Amino acid sequence: MHRSPLSLVLSGIAGLVIIMFLAHFVAPTDLGESHPTIDQLKTSAVATPVASTSSAADGTVKTVPESRAEMQMSFSPLVKQTANAVVNVYAEKLVESRSPLADDPFLQQFFGQRMPNRSEKQSSLGSGVIVGADGIVVTNNHVIEGADDIKVALADGREFESKVVLKDDRLDLAVLKIEGSAPFQTIPLGDSDSVEVGDLVLAIGNPFGVGQTVTSGIVSALARNQVTPGSDFGFFIQTDAAINPGNSGGGLIDMKGELIGINTAIFSRGGGSNGVGFAIPANLVKVFIESAKGGTGSFVRPFIGASFEPVTSEVADALGLDRARGALVSSVIEGGPAEKAGIRPGEVVTAVNGIAVEHPDALGYRLTTVGIGKDARLSVANNGKVREVTLRLERAPETAPRDERLIEGRTPFAGAVVGNLSPRLADELHMSAASEGVVITAVNRGSPAARVGFAPKDIIIAVNGVPIDKTETLVKAAADDPAFWRVEIERDGQRIRQFFR
Repeated sequence: MHRSPLSLVLSGIAGLVIIMFLAHFVAPTDLGESHPTIDQLKTSAVATPVASTSSAADGTVKTVPESRAEMQMSFSPLVKQTANAVVNVYAEKLVESRSPLADDPFLQQFFGQRMPNRSEKQSSLGSGVIVGADGIVVTNNHVIEGADDIKVALADGREFESKVVLKDDRLDLAVLKIEGSAPFQTIPLGDSDSVEVGDLVLAIGNPFGVGQTVTSGIVSALARNQVTPGSDFGFFIQTDAAINPGNSGGGLIDMKGELIGINTAIFSRGGGSNGVGFAIPANLVKVFIESAKGGTGSFVRPFIGASFEPVTSEVADALGLDRARGALVSSVIEGGPAEKAGIRPGEVVTAVNGIAVEHPDALGYRLTTVGIGKDARLSVANNGKVREVTLRLERAPETAPRDERLIEGRTPFAGAVVGNLSPRLADELHMSAASEGVVITAVNRGSPAARVGFAPKDIIIAVNGVPIDKTETLVKAAADDPAFWRVEIERDGQRIRQFFR
């Protein structure tokens, strides 16, 4: 159908009116936050001096952004600066499993309950960050725990054997040393105390073993506790940057290209990222690395000589606090650093060196980052008043000879290493400093002690009715070789009675 010239003219006029209407009334709306336009970002990038340049595949030159506004264009320059220092960590260990034939009645006629276990290799993967040009790598302890062989793969594809320099299960940190030619690219350690909620961050790691992956997000919260069971300090940086299995040990990077945390855990129902990830702060990582360089073989925590509890609303009201915060002193060990500093049960520690303490885990974190042999200034509240005390941070004392011994012979304890408890040994085993008696410090794999279920940190209370107060007493009791064993132990605060033939 042909349209008349008049209708075409009218259609054109109507279209022009519609365009003018849209241009006037449907302009971009300010929703309360000013966002720079692309042209503004380009102008800003040109006006600001750049640190370096790089060429894209099409030959165009990309400038490295030096402002937050410029960073909105791309994180790629920051990734190029840091990604090569994030490595993949592959750990392999030999694990024993019960033979499927162990319950076969015919074979039990010959082997009884002594059917040999079978061994198989088990592999795990994670991430790590190179923090020393000589090949020092920081990762999570759970990535390499129990590993017999550890390999580190660099971003460029090179692989190196590595050895464990220091590890600690309660901190969930480990330091590795790459056995290869130096120097290696590193990421500098930042100041995690300067991190604020809302800061932009990158998480770099090896999720699900697919290869190096970069995700972005912000710092969602600080000083998170109750994140990982058994953790020494509940003091994590929370981020919404995607962290998945395999990211453990990888780096949380700020916009200055500095390491502000080691990615460690996530809250997830399905195993993948839900935008709730946690990282160990860099300031704790620094102390751990220094301990590794000291060659002590174990991470030494400061001995406070006191026990602490969270502050409830009732306690806060009774002590004149504005709210429930701080660490309530529940007990003080005689002659310990806390008693020497004048700290008494019932008082509340509210700050360390002027930094507020919200809960007991935060107190432990703050004191650990101060370091052994140094003084910490504590703010202590009681009856509505706050006073300052000086706490000298010491290593836990060895009040009794350790006298570690390997138990041998025809006894259910055979293959167990035992020692006399002291605050220092208790600290090494991550036990209460007030623990006393004879404790199992290690159990040899496949030994009688392992088969009957003894484990490190078990305190041996009595054997066949004989109280065990020192290792010598246990050795004598084990040498009697009775036909029947009646053993009483303490495990995680619970008394357990066991019977063996």
